[in-house]
Amino acid sequence: MSPELTRAKVAAQSVFNLLDTKPTIITNDNQPTPTLKHVPAEPPATITFTNVSLTYPSQPTPSLQNLNLTISPGEFIGIVGPSGAGKSTIVSLLSRFYDPTSGTITSNTTNIATLPVHTHRSQISLVPQTPDLFDGTIAFNISLGAHPGTTAPTQAQIEAAAQKCNIHDFITSLPSGYETECGANGSQLSGGQKQRIAIARALLRDPKILLLDEATASLDARSEREVLDAVAEAGKGRTVVMVTHRLCGVVGADRIVVMDGGKVVEMGTHAELMSRREGGLYAVMARSQGLV
Repeated sequence: MSPELTRAKVAAQSVFNLLDTKPTIITNDNQPTPTLKHVPAEPPATITFTNVSLTYPSQPTPSLQNLNLTISPGEFIGIVGPSGAGKSTIVSLLSRFYDPTSGTITSNTTNIATLPVHTHRSQISLVPQTPDLFDGTIAFNISLGAHPGTTAPTQAQIEAAAQKCNIHDFITSLPSGYETECGANGSQLSGGQKQRIAIARALLRDPKILLLDEATASLDARSEREVLDAVAEAGKGRTVVMVTHRLCGVVGADRIVVMDGGKVVEMGTHAELMSRREGGLYAVMARSQGLV
């Protein structure tokens, strides 16, 4: 029993360390999460970054420097740039994993740092590069996207979320349908299937803002196309912020923000950025990826 006891002790210590961790952000969570019977059908808010900078505690140099950016309601924004440019930092700030070192981020006219974290995050869904699926059915994994405090989603709501990202037909083609087991961390599914289930989970709460952080980075070309089609369908009627280094995903974006060194160096549509005579960073990246 000694090895098992040792492993259990180490695991328990990790759990206690996590529980004892003090958040670095101002949470304003003095009140319990309210019980929500439904999410009001309100339009997305205008998100404004004003002179926003962020320096991570473990890094001496700023990851983001004096960012000024306005994201309009219902807009599809693509954020691109080389590694270390500060792309994912924008998503981290929008998700309030961190607060800015300086500057403000407002939702309409409200500084998001003054909102309770659960209130702010109730308007947002995030799909990361590597989604976490749990050892349970497809229906169970999608249902985890429901708002805390709400009643369990119905089968109809789960299927509606799957239909929005074009995976309903695939699920129903399986022998067990929505009761198909995903396996440990989705081991029974392909990368593209896992990613679309993660998008369905994100859409279940009908978020005003959908964040995609390198959601297609680890997929093959066919799976990437399926996920991009799902994103296009899922983005209807909501604000979408997509961080990627593969430009094919943002060619049709309303606006493309090009980052480098923690700063915005270019901004515009794909056509506008490609038409610049001086040949900016976006054009160089596009040519290297065959988007000419």
